[in-house]
Amino acid sequence: MTLHVDHALGRDVTVSAGDLPLFTYTYRPDTARLESPKPYLHPVRTLSGDVVSLFRPHDHVWHKGIAWSLPHVGEHNFWGGPTYVHGSFYVQLENNGSAVHREMTDLSVVDGRADIAHRLDWISQDGRAVIDEQRSLSATVLDGVSWVLIFETAMTNVSGATLDIGSPTTKGRENAGYGGLFWRGPRSFTGGTVQSPDGTGADDLRGTRADWFAFRGRHDETGRSSTIVMVDDAGNPHHPPQWFTRSEEFACLCPAPFF
Repeated sequence: MTLHVDHALGRDVTVSAGDLPLFTYTYRPDTARLESPKPYLHPVRTLSGDVVSLFRPHDHVWHKGIAWSLPHVGEHNFWGGPTYVHGSFYVQLENNGSAVHREMTDLSVVDGRADIAHRLDWISQDGRAVIDEQRSLSATVLDGVSWVLIFETAMTNVSGATLDIGSPTTKGRENAGYGGLFWRGPRSFTGGTVQSPDGTGADDLRGTRADWFAFRGRHDETGRSSTIVMVDDAGNPHHPPQWFTRSEEFACLCPAPFF
């Protein structure tokens, strides 16, 4: 199946397999400041055309399909919304930073693989430089029913100060270690099955360590089922990661290196 890319200059890139758009990567969004603007992937589709991502759900409007999101980077919130403050729960602070596209460094299709790469500036709410990031995404169709997306990032602290990267759990909230590459699934996936190498479950698997996690859910309208598998690279810090997942409230997966 032939891959091709369509670039809406200054806005987004869509990668398609034949006539089917697999995903759109919005690298320069028009997101509100309080939602910590950042690039995101949505919609993301299976090879059957079913959408397996959710954009700006009413319960957490800062959830954007699949996004690299960090709630606690020093004093900054690059996740969106309020910040967890122990003893006060979530408080809206003046700390919602932005991950801002600087330049595209690769956009190509070679030997059946689509590559997107760019540089980003992570900027605090008051305009200070915090992180310089180099990011790449690669997409390949594996077979007639599955395709793979590889996400890579290299982040450099340019703030001039130490940056402690953490989560609500490192700030005192039990078992809320989200932060990292976060997938929010369709509303119809609520109550779906979480799969780990050690077995199946749901919210009870949150916080456990594993090389990979998967989430299986069903789609409205078609009644078909889809499976999302997230695999952590063995070379990542703290591999295998603790995983943040939900099923009972909503569908999400996140290999959380800062749990």
